[in-house]
Amino acid sequence: MYPSFKTKLAIALSIAFLCCSYFANAQNVVKTIKGYIRGVSEGGITVFKGVPYAAPPIGQLRFKATQPHQAWRDTLAATEFGSNATQASGGAEDCLTLNVYTPKADNAKRPVMVWVHGGSMTSGSGKGQNGHVFSNDDGIVTVTINYRLGIFGFTYLDDVNKAYAGSGNNGVLDCIMALRWVKENIAVFGGDPNRVTIMGESAGAKLVSAVLVAPSSKGLYQQYIAESGSVQCVRDINTAKAERDRILQQLHLSKNDAARLLTMSADSLMKAQAAVSAGVTGLLFWGPVNDGVVITNDPYKYAANKKLPAVKALIGTNATEATLFMDRYPALKAPDTTVLRALFADLAPMVHNTLLKNRETLQPYDAAAKTITEYMYTIHNYRWAKAMVNAGIPTYVYRFDYSDDALGAAHAREMPFVWFDPTSKAMENAEKRLLAINMHKAWVSFIKTGNPNVAGLPQWPLYKTTIKPVMVFNTTSRITNLKTVFDDPHFPSTVMVFKQ
Repeated sequence: MYPSFKTKLAIALSIAFLCCSYFANAQNVVKTIKGYIRGVSEGGITVFKGVPYAAPPIGQLRFKATQPHQAWRDTLAATEFGSNATQASGGAEDCLTLNVYTPKADNAKRPVMVWVHGGSMTSGSGKGQNGHVFSNDDGIVTVTINYRLGIFGFTYLDDVNKAYAGSGNNGVLDCIMALRWVKENIAVFGGDPNRVTIMGESAGAKLVSAVLVAPSSKGLYQQYIAESGSVQCVRDINTAKAERDRILQQLHLSKNDAARLLTMSADSLMKAQAAVSAGVTGLLFWGPVNDGVVITNDPYKYAANKKLPAVKALIGTNATEATLFMDRYPALKAPDTTVLRALFADLAPMVHNTLLKNRETLQPYDAAAKTITEYMYTIHNYRWAKAMVNAGIPTYVYRFDYSDDALGAAHAREMPFVWFDPTSKAMENAEKRLLAINMHKAWVSFIKTGNPNVAGLPQWPLYKTTIKPVMVFNTTSRITNLKTVFDDPHFPSTVMVFKQ
């Protein structure tokens, strides 16, 4: 007896469905150098989540330099985000994963952007930013990464045991390992390993800047975007030791007992971290080290010696960065020397002198906002722009001025404009939406071509040390040629110093 027409139709539809499912799943599977991984179709693109780019830094690898991940046999399901790095809100030490958002896993050689998140070097994760924003409509393969934070990522132990050389830069080494993974694997995700932009904001900007001055990162990227941060996080060895010793004191350990950090619970270490970096101190306490191992020189000397990689750069700050922190920590609204010492450590007297001068012409709140913004961000942004230009790096500089509330153009306020989501209700206002469209287009253009100039914005020239042209983003964006920029010749290249 032959099958009926309905039966034949059902069989045909089932076969078609299975074929479609097979090809869809096949499209979501790629072969990395360590093994196959399977992603998930999401919003019209393919996303691979929680992909390990390095060995878990646990057990004997805690506080050690980033190590390669072992290969795996079976196809790895990359359908869920990995654990956040250990932080106050939770997380795990086994955290070295990344996420890839790609329009299509093919051979198209699309531009690649690697995002390094912010969070004072103690919080955040790669999944905190939506990679769809640059991949869905802009055709950019977007990679977001996790890296070791706080005590796990930036504790200097080189003088304790040479096996831990570079430990004060483990967060930097994690970023470099992720970039190496991108170099070796991104082609199978439809990306071009020779068109990679590293991009970060706040602590992320400081980290990608530290990567820039780490010799082992050369050749892994071609462009660099730093929003509200440059090399001011790179501290000297004495400061790194002093910060480490504060951790040991909290744990009632001496330097000779530092090896016990390897076996103590993560919870115990996090309690010590919270104690030494409580309040405003935590804003600047953690960061990379000029250790002679990973970072081999003062960043400005490194640049002056023409050691920087041949990249293109886009950097900038927000007009009133400090008001975000003043809102969170009211003591900063009219800070005394004690509060400034908690923030800048032994550099506080220099900051206080400038604060007093600013109070002669400004109200206390405005004087604090101006002074803290200048010493935390502005001075370093323009110093670093000058250093890069003098080193032959084509550099575009911006300033974000837009404000719609009392905080003004505070720290991180540019983020939703750069990461413009057309469906966001926060951007329904026509004024904000137009600014977001233009800023996002400029960033996309830079990632794709190395040039942020786009229709809808004034012509944006390269920064020069004489003319100093800066793109000012506001309701009406414009180019301003700065005659002078704030600088304090007595203030060092780093933003927090402990003189022991």
